[in-house]
Amino acid sequence: MQVERAMSSVQAPSSNMNDKELSILRSAVENTNEAFVTINEKHEVVLFNRAAEKVFGYSREEVMGRDLGIIMAPGCSRDHRNAVEKYVKTRHARRIGHDTEMIAARKGGETFPANISFSVSEVDEHLYFTAIVTDLTEKMELQKKIAESERLAALGQLVAEITHEIKNPLMMIGGFANQLLRQSSDDKVITKLNVISEEVLRLERLLGELKDFYQPGVMKCEKIEVGGLLSEINAFVRHDCVKRDINVEFSKIERPIIINADRDKLKQVILNLIKNAIEAVEKGGSIQVTSTEENGYVEISIVDNGCGIAACDRERVLSPFFTTKKNGTGLGLSISKGIIEAHEGSSFMFTSEVGKGSTFKIIMPVVISQAGQQNEGEKNETD
Repeated sequence: MQVERAMSSVQAPSSNMNDKELSILRSAVENTNEAFVTINEKHEVVLFNRAAEKVFGYSREEVMGRDLGIIMAPGCSRDHRNAVEKYVKTRHARRIGHDTEMIAARKGGETFPANISFSVSEVDEHLYFTAIVTDLTEKMELQKKIAESERLAALGQLVAEITHEIKNPLMMIGGFANQLLRQSSDDKVITKLNVISEEVLRLERLLGELKDFYQPGVMKCEKIEVGGLLSEINAFVRHDCVKRDINVEFSKIERPIIINADRDKLKQVILNLIKNAIEAVEKGGSIQVTSTEENGYVEISIVDNGCGIAACDRERVLSPFFTTKKNGTGLGLSISKGIIEAHEGSSFMFTSEVGKGSTFKIIMPVVISQAGQQNEGEKNETD
């Protein structure tokens, strides 16, 4: 009813507009996704639609009949009031009839990018000023993602070219260093050749990780039994853990849990997380790898009781090239996160506390569980 009264106050009389057309117009204004805010010559709000409530965070009761300044920053309110007063006196305006992008504010003080279209109407010798406001937050985020994708694609091409040019000379240097190692008996020469060989391996590993990050390749998904994959990984890492006096425990669901994933890439992610856990725990520490199923998803957790991640580093730990390791590249966790999130419906997350350890979780949708029963999503796809 408030919108209807406000519409009536700003709608110019017209013999051509019947009650049905006016009702359609009122409904359109109330239900559009754009925020409609109309003020009179006194800078008082006379129209504030449902979208305006959502965009600005104020209810109609809070703003109707009050000064527009209630939803504006003090400086903006003053400038806007001056512009309205100037237009009332001169009928001259800069922004009326044009779209303007600016930063607006919500009730809690949060700012957001907005596109605002200004218009003015004269009814019964009184002026009414309307702003149609579109929240650009989602649009800006999408544009940012597109720009980031384009940047990564360009960097991926550059990395591919650099890798091609560097890899062969590196292999030659490493090969010659290993040949000389086998032939040399001079301890000083052997030490220097070992340094060369280790640095070549490090650079080759870095090139490989750069390629994986910027050119992840096509996923080759297949149906994988989670327990079987974890058993393979257990056999692979157990010797290294025993050698380092680290207790590693694998616990899995007894019944078969089938997921649709790229086997090699998923194995790469889990091995990388276990490797990180091994490096984080001290001698006598422990690592637990578990899998659980709930609500159609399997959760694979890698838990360690190591040093943990400092609070100041947690926000950056998944960012490319951030590392706290002496010889780390800072790409392992970024690549792991990218691989998991490239699987539809999957997520990658972690928690950590200094002195208590870290938990990394891989969550993926289940295709088949409980002795071969398909979940509802898979049934729908195959029916």
